[in-house]
Amino acid sequence: MRALKIAATGMSAQQMRVETISQNLANMNTTGYNARRAEFSDLHYQQMARPGTINAADGTVLPTGVQLGLGVRPSSVTVQLAQGSLSQTNGDLDIAIEGKGYFEVALPSGQSAYSRDGTLKRSADGLIVTSEGFALVPNITIPDDARSISINAEGEVYAYFNDRIEPELLGQLTLAGFSNSKGLEAIGSNMFLESPASGPAIVSIPGTDGLGTLRQGYLEDSSVDAVREVTELIEAQRGYELNAKVITAADQMLSATSNIR
Repeated sequence: MRALKIAATGMSAQQMRVETISQNLANMNTTGYNARRAEFSDLHYQQMARPGTINAADGTVLPTGVQLGLGVRPSSVTVQLAQGSLSQTNGDLDIAIEGKGYFEVALPSGQSAYSRDGTLKRSADGLIVTSEGFALVPNITIPDDARSISINAEGEVYAYFNDRIEPELLGQLTLAGFSNSKGLEAIGSNMFLESPASGPAIVSIPGTDGLGTLRQGYLEDSSVDAVREVTELIEAQRGYELNAKVITAADQMLSATSNIR
């Protein structure tokens, strides 16, 4: 009976939806995290009578045909790109992006990764690095005797010293953008890799090319909407239960059929 297999694909789809929701809820407090949405497509159809088929008996054309769907399959898990709200931290190296850009990060392999996580740190060598210890691109080194630093909206990093009045410009942070940011490949630790779907990185100064600006002393909150996630969790649970009932009903029909004498 096809209903058993069709309902099984429905249960698998709802299970995947719940897994995606659980990932979102688990990252409610992850800096710069964007919620994901599981999307599905119907499977192939068994063509028992194609629409437009000519009826051999009288030559008429079937207006609709008989097409039996075989279930559902996952088609994608899409990142919902949305600006998260900003939380003030007053940290010198806490930087939020107001716009669609990404920080460029140098991985040990030499490859570039991209992140919206602005919880930056200072390494033992004075380099500005991510929480994982990866250096930001371009490299900017903070002198040991710097009293404090200031980062403006365009990414210019200034250091203040006790024995000088004027600040010293240390460098300028840049942002990267992509033609299709949803095509980036997530690798964990709030980082993404460029992919053929995302297109190449377009690196520019904050405030240009629509990449957004920087705000020192703030962090971007996760864009997960808890109310929406809970609502979708309930819908997914009900969908799973309905598919389970279909399996139960199909099993009872098979049982009734086998008991016919």
